[in-house]
Amino acid sequence: MRIIVCVKQVPDTNEIKIDPETGTLMREGVPSILNPDDANALEQALLIKDRFEDTWVTVISMGPPQAKEMLQECLAMGADEAILLSDRALGGSDTWATSNALAAAIEKMDSYDIIFAGRQAIDGDTAQVGPQIAEKLHLPQVTYIQSFELKDDGIVVERALEDGYERVQLSMPCVLTTIKELNQPRYMSISGIIKAGKSEISVWGVDDIGIESHMVGLRSSPTNVLKSFTMKPKEKGVLVEGDTPKEMVGNLLKTLSNKHII
Repeated sequence: MRIIVCVKQVPDTNEIKIDPETGTLMREGVPSILNPDDANALEQALLIKDRFEDTWVTVISMGPPQAKEMLQECLAMGADEAILLSDRALGGSDTWATSNALAAAIEKMDSYDIIFAGRQAIDGDTAQVGPQIAEKLHLPQVTYIQSFELKDDGIVVERALEDGYERVQLSMPCVLTTIKELNQPRYMSISGIIKAGKSEISVWGVDDIGIESHMVGLRSSPTNVLKSFTMKPKEKGVLVEGDTPKEMVGNLLKTLSNKHII
C-alpha cells in the first residue's frame, strides 16, 4: 500500500506576536514545528504501516529549504520517504496555488492508495488545501475524520460534526483530512533519528512537477491577507453583589436601568 501524507512546517503559534504598527506577524526568534493536525495524519499512516509491512509512507511538503528539518522529523517518526517542493516560483502561494503544486507533485508519483492531510494549518486555519487537492485529483474525500478503519472492501471513517459524527464508507484512492481526536502522534525513536540523518530528502521545483508558472506563486494567488491583528481584551466584568439571589437580581436590574439598558 502506498500512502502520501501532506505536511507543513508552521511557526509555533504559542510564540507568535503581531507588530502593532504594521499588523504583520513577527517571526524572528519564533520556532517552527510540524503542524499539529498533520502529525495526526502522519500517525494514522504509520499505524497502517505497523499493521501491513508492505506499506510505503511518503511525506510531502511545500516550503522554504529549512522545512527539511521538519521532514527529517517525519522520517524519524517512521516515514519512508520525504519530498520538499521548494522553488522561488512557489513563494507567496495561497491555498489555491499551494494545492495546484501539491496535486501536480502527487500526480507525478506512480500510484497511491490514501492521501492524508491535517484538517488545517495553525498559521492560516483555512482547512482548504486538503479538499482542494482531492478536487484537483478527482478523488473522493472525507474531512475532519476522528476514527479510521481499514476493511477488505474499503475504508470506514467517522467524520466529526458540530453535534455528533457521520459514518462514511469509501473506496481507495481517496483523500482524508484528520483532527486531533483521531490518535496520539508518536515520538521520534533513536533508531528513527539515526535513519533520518542518513536519509536524503528529495527537493522538487516547478520544472520537476511540470506545472505552469501561472498556476502557482503570489501573482497567481487570488487570495490576499490585507491585515492581521490581535483582538483587544474585553473590559473587566462587573460583580453583582447581594446577600440573597433575590437581592442580587434586584441590584442587577438597578444597574441595567441606570445604564439605560432596560
